[in-house]
Amino acid sequence: MGALPPLPSRREVLDREHAAGRRVAAVLPYHYPRPLLRACGFHPIELWGPPGVPRDEGGRHFQAYTCDIVVRATSFLLRGGLDGVDAILVPHTCDALQGLASVLGDFVRPAPPVLTLYLPRGRRPADRDFLAAELRRLGAALSGLSGITPDGGAWEKAFTAEGTADTALAGLYARRPRLAAGDREFYAVVRAREYLPAEEFAALATALPEGEPPAGVGLMLSGIVAEPPELFDHLAAVGARVVADDLASGARRLYPAGEEGDPFARLAAGLLGGPPDPTRGDPIAARASHLRQQMEAAGARGLVVYDPKFCEPELFDVPLVRKHLAAAGFPVLHVEVELTGGLSQQTLTRLEAFVETLR
Repeated sequence: MGALPPLPSRREVLDREHAAGRRVAAVLPYHYPRPLLRACGFHPIELWGPPGVPRDEGGRHFQAYTCDIVVRATSFLLRGGLDGVDAILVPHTCDALQGLASVLGDFVRPAPPVLTLYLPRGRRPADRDFLAAELRRLGAALSGLSGITPDGGAWEKAFTAEGTADTALAGLYARRPRLAAGDREFYAVVRAREYLPAEEFAALATALPEGEPPAGVGLMLSGIVAEPPELFDHLAAVGARVVADDLASGARRLYPAGEEGDPFARLAAGLLGGPPDPTRGDPIAARASHLRQQMEAAGARGLVVYDPKFCEPELFDVPLVRKHLAAAGFPVLHVEVELTGGLSQQTLTRLEAFVETLR
């Protein structure tokens, strides 16, 4: 397997973007308009917890059953982890993240301004119109902070650069059956989209070598975020490999290119054009059908739903997704984890046992 080039840390990218005269926005998961931020002079760096940050400081602001990502992100902020960013963007992905936006805006009041984006729970024309209006509101706020109101040329440059990176991500997934890289390498590249500039990511996405893929029982991985990366080492050690995913930090963000003339309508169409997603309120039957088709195409033998604890959108779907897929002959394992930076022995044992049942 070919080695990846060294990847910079999020802090290194933040410092580098500031040195180049660009502003940086810390963005919570997970649907948001990258071209809009770029056109308004911001570079997004995503915040998925991060894992390993203690819950104690963030836990003072939330109930004990609040999603790990939200609590640890709050702890990270209070510990100075977001010092230096120029704005914090919190999409309304779920009620817990909406609560985070309220806590930050009304109680914590961090130095960077806290911006919100309310996402619709449907894909009707009315939902697209609502989202376009929300994006206009967000754009006005971003322009107010940066002093940059994008013109037609700036919009086209932003759409071109981010569209090239999105195409590179889709191409990486399309090449997956022909890649010699292991799962850990593959997802290191996929998740580099969370913080690298679009041009760097597009180049990186072509760096994984093609060849004979690693052997193993094929799994589809669903859920929010596959943390820690050692998860993939363990799956490989027990003879499994991930052949497809439905991760919020992965394939759920394979957006189609919008074609509308108005940039906000174009952004809305792209964001609402992704795969079925529990955070969008999509029908469970549609999501189960999508999962089954992806598993059949990739040769997956079973589905692992891998979530941070207390992720309500995911938990609502699991029972019926399991029922639909069981009827199609696909076993489902649901695993809830704490983002402590490591894997519990119980989680390791459950994953190993599940793989054994698929042989």
